[in-house]
Amino acid sequence: MHGKIKQSAEMPLFEHLKELRKVLLFSAYAIALGTITGWVLSDEVYHFLAQPLSGLRDVHFITITPMEPVFVKLQVSVVFGVLVALPIVMWQIWSFILPALNKNEKKYLYLTVPWSIILFIGGAAFCYYFVLPVGLKFLLFAGGGAVESTPFVTKSSYLSFIITFLLCFGVVFQLPIVLLLLIRLGYLSPKTLAKHRKWAFFIIVILAVIISPTPDLLTQLLMAGPMYLLYEISIWLGYLVVRNKRKKQAKLNQNREVG
Repeated sequence: MHGKIKQSAEMPLFEHLKELRKVLLFSAYAIALGTITGWVLSDEVYHFLAQPLSGLRDVHFITITPMEPVFVKLQVSVVFGVLVALPIVMWQIWSFILPALNKNEKKYLYLTVPWSIILFIGGAAFCYYFVLPVGLKFLLFAGGGAVESTPFVTKSSYLSFIITFLLCFGVVFQLPIVLLLLIRLGYLSPKTLAKHRKWAFFIIVILAVIISPTPDLLTQLLMAGPMYLLYEISIWLGYLVVRNKRKKQAKLNQNREVG
């Protein structure tokens, strides 16, 4: 009798583990399939990533080891596979955790996840089309007037460089999501953010210096500028969030009084 009770109590845990196993398997299959596809398309993908550098004059790609071309091709394939499989992986994770959330948590998730993805893509696009062309030109030719040289860049070092840059800017563009979520939960207010603009600017500059992939001032300014702009946008969006929250609360109080 006790054995049956114990077994029935443990069943939900086993069911969760089985569901988690399915999530991990489907995610692994999706990444593997994406990586295989990435291997086929790796040359085109690298050609696209190399545009900010290959568009500059007198800059040449080189390979310094026999294994480097294959290693770069594999890196591009894995990155492509993860990106392509990301919607499937997120859907699997979503379907696993969604039943455990309450109504408000689900609502926050529905709002946060899509906008987080959009902002990440926006940050990566801003980096690719605006920051990298300016930053690479500055980094490679800043000292050209003092010592004449021809820039040579290895394919592997450039791949690591551009992936780091794209990820950093994608993460930086999550700032409005974080601030608006804190405002919605009541931990911050737009008035507080507006009151401490000077401190926010100072902290943003320090963060840009810390998380910038390169130590040059130009890249740090190109990162700090959008961060502060996003901070200002978050303040005005925060006022809208607070206003909507107050309207809903007033409507709820009115319904309670009528009831």
